Amino acid sequence: MEKVVIEIAGMSCQACVKTVNAVLTALPGVEQVEVALAAGQASISYDPELANVTQFKEAIEAAGFDAR
Repeated sequence: MEKVVIEIAGMSCQACVKTVNAVLTALPGVEQVEVALAAGQASISYDPELANVTQFKEAIEAAGFDAR
């Protein structure tokens, strides 16, 4: 397992947090997701053989947020 933190812009409420959590958790290889509204970031534990940072950023952006 590896862990990465992705900065996210555009989250303004708990519904945003739930949306980001849902899209990331749905990806194959993602073990755990912690989304922090105040910090504007998501911490993701994942299997690098099944998932990667590019996929995470694409999923976040497809949900309507800006991933950095």
